[in-house]
Amino acid sequence: MFLRFLYLDERGITESKFKDTGFILQPPSKIVTVDPGSRIRTSTTKSELPTRSPVSKTSVTLGFDLPTKDSNKEKFGSDTLSAQSSDSRSSSTAPSPIPPLLDEKKDDIVKVTKTKEFKSEVAINEYSKERGSGKQLLNLLVIGHVDAGKSTLMGHLLWQLGQVSKKTMHKFEQESKKIGKQSFVYAWVLDETGEERNRGITMDVGQSRFETETKSVVLLDAPGHKDFIPNMITGASQADVAILVVDATTGEFETGFESGGQTREHALLVRSLGVVQLTVAINKLDTVNWSESRFEEMKAKLTSFLVRNAGFRESDIRFVPCSGLMGDNLTQKSKEVALTKWYCGPTLLEAIDTFKQPERPIGKPLRLTINDVFKGPGGLCIAGRIETGMLQSGDKVLVQPTGEVVSVKNVTMEEELGSIAFAGDPVLVTLQGITDATVICIGYVLSDPSYPCKVTTKFQARLVAFDAMTIPLTRGFTGVMHLGSTSEQIVVKKLISQLNKGTGEVVKLKPRFLGRNSNGIVELETVKPICVEEFK
Repeated sequence: MFLRFLYLDERGITESKFKDTGFILQPPSKIVTVDPGSRIRTSTTKSELPTRSPVSKTSVTLGFDLPTKDSNKEKFGSDTLSAQSSDSRSSSTAPSPIPPLLDEKKDDIVKVTKTKEFKSEVAINEYSKERGSGKQLLNLLVIGHVDAGKSTLMGHLLWQLGQVSKKTMHKFEQESKKIGKQSFVYAWVLDETGEERNRGITMDVGQSRFETETKSVVLLDAPGHKDFIPNMITGASQADVAILVVDATTGEFETGFESGGQTREHALLVRSLGVVQLTVAINKLDTVNWSESRFEEMKAKLTSFLVRNAGFRESDIRFVPCSGLMGDNLTQKSKEVALTKWYCGPTLLEAIDTFKQPERPIGKPLRLTINDVFKGPGGLCIAGRIETGMLQSGDKVLVQPTGEVVSVKNVTMEEELGSIAFAGDPVLVTLQGITDATVICIGYVLSDPSYPCKVTTKFQARLVAFDAMTIPLTRGFTGVMHLGSTSEQIVVKKLISQLNKGTGEVVKLKPRFLGRNSNGIVELETVKPICVEEFK
């Protein structure tokens, strides 16, 4: 598992392993982050495919208990690791400010004897054979402040693309009228649970699929309410690109952007987690009569923030005016004269099609992060995302951190049984050779037995403190770390250095604390072992 993100109790404290590109730094390779107990919804309907059901009704324990610290060292090697990782979504080559590990400790991290050199050509050739002529896969995240109209916007887009049947939409119309929420009819395409529909807000990450002219898109609809930030991180860590939805209604944009709303925080989070391409959907512009001045005002404010504070490049940001409820400028050019007289740019669908697919780390050892465990018709199944390498039926894989070796019975992707999947693919995998189902939990990692992921309880991490942090970060600080699909209690053991947030240079060694809008390198310790990858 790649250490991607730290989200502590005092909201605003984040961990990102990346090089400097302004305030938000260039991150490591992305990884699914799932709040414990939550599951990403899928639209699987075929009876022959695995049906998800929890292994038990009790909450899943992420990780496992260790008797003593000494026994942990014996089993997993040294408990100190500089936890950072590379990210294929950025091309920056700035030197990392993270101090290197001591050579004498480096060999003790994981005691593995590699008998042969990893051959990346096999996976790359298989990928070219299987996917060379197909559409590019793109994981698209939709973010923004609560009530900005994210679910309605994307639900209407799916309806216009024919992804929702007339019968289903008619059912949504009738049911939404009964509870007085007729304006949420398109949002119900992605908000599937009764609680989400009754409350009128997205609570979990909704998932769907659609295609553009050149892309096969996995749509991830993230919640906008601040109470569900961990779930938003779930989607952000899976994303290749993002759409930031903002409300053009007078006063609403200011609430979400300037008054402590989630517009700023969401933008910072996705940039921290490796997203470098962003389309800003100026939604509900019809409420201000498609005003060009309002559009330009919002564009100027957002561009300044996204470039100067969040670290996006201006060339990677695109702005699209639209109306999610009315369906204007989503898949077809708008016919509103008030809009067409000054806007001649792309529709939202065309903007999505212009996103560039990030390079997939196909030629690296397998890493598959587990975000769900359930019983299927063929046995124990796991759902997750392949971060690196490839996976095919018949492979032997290592479950970490428990060290159990199991076999892959079959791989299900896009609701169809297959034999092979590659980095970037969300998959369902049926496993065999498991004598005890408790050896696999949410947050674990499947890796190549010959090239396993590193396991540790102590590591160095780079933290970026948002301005929402209310108390300084000091030695002994305790919090909850969202690492991939895992949530673990952590303790700050040391403050190693404070860094210049613009250049990454060390400005102070052994600081007493880290305050808001600062970043530095600290040593963290977890109660249970976690899977991480060292930054290179």
